[in-house]
Amino acid sequence: MHRLCTEDDLWRHICTATWPSLQDPSARHVISTIPGGYRSIFSDAFPSLHHFSLRPHRPPPPPPELISAVDIYYQGKPVFSRVKRTQTQKNWFLSSPLWLDALEPNELIPTTVKFARKDEEWLRHFEENLSVSWIVVDPAQGRAANVSSRGAVAARRHWLTRDLEVVYAAEMAGERQHAMERVQCVVKVTCCGKVGGELHVREVNLVMEDTEGRHVTGKEGLAILQRAMECGERKRIDHVRDKERFENFTCLMKEKRECKRKREKAKDVASTLLAFLALLFFCFIAGSKT
Repeated sequence: MHRLCTEDDLWRHICTATWPSLQDPSARHVISTIPGGYRSIFSDAFPSLHHFSLRPHRPPPPPPELISAVDIYYQGKPVFSRVKRTQTQKNWFLSSPLWLDALEPNELIPTTVKFARKDEEWLRHFEENLSVSWIVVDPAQGRAANVSSRGAVAARRHWLTRDLEVVYAAEMAGERQHAMERVQCVVKVTCCGKVGGELHVREVNLVMEDTEGRHVTGKEGLAILQRAMECGERKRIDHVRDKERFENFTCLMKEKRECKRKREKAKDVASTLLAFLALLFFCFIAGSKT
């Protein structure tokens, strides 16, 4: 039984059946270099990642690249799979907001789903039937994590283009800073199309944001991901809790933005008042001299 449970072919079959993206040759090559192979990947990527501890941890140096294995499912059946490699030691990645794209620029992925006009019912249908897995692999440390909630936490229309946006999120511990003690990885699938025609996937991207809505940089985000891969727990997926966490995080962001806006408004009023008092003072000095 022990020999059977450690058979790499068995775990390869389980992994590729669960995440078809891992059939990609580049993914197979990376997994072959990781101790434990597919068994280690499955242990790290299934089930959902839970990381809420801020215990001290010195992250390893940034890996040369980050591997993203992305799978989209409609009604439980895979409709899109892609493996992307991201160079992580370039200055543009480390200093810019963490932003990972699964699609190429201007790429459209056709689906068999029809574009509908009934918003409320249609959005609810996609929230319940479209799911996403986004596995991030650190090949240097041989660790991985699934940073998507798998089930959608929100489905909405873009306010300008009216494209369909389906959102997935995974909250995790950040850095020991006020706004970054909690962060969330947000995966967004953007679909476009015409009423009556087929729906096309136009964008699939991942970002990380803190409680003030600020996008975390690549350097910060990479350190958070490495800590989550090593220290995070893997627990059963709970769609209700995931949605509640996303809504609470969104409310917290709105509250902090409102507080920030009020502070900035108070500063503007104080600056204006000081400038006015300074003007009165100089006018008084000038008047007394004359």
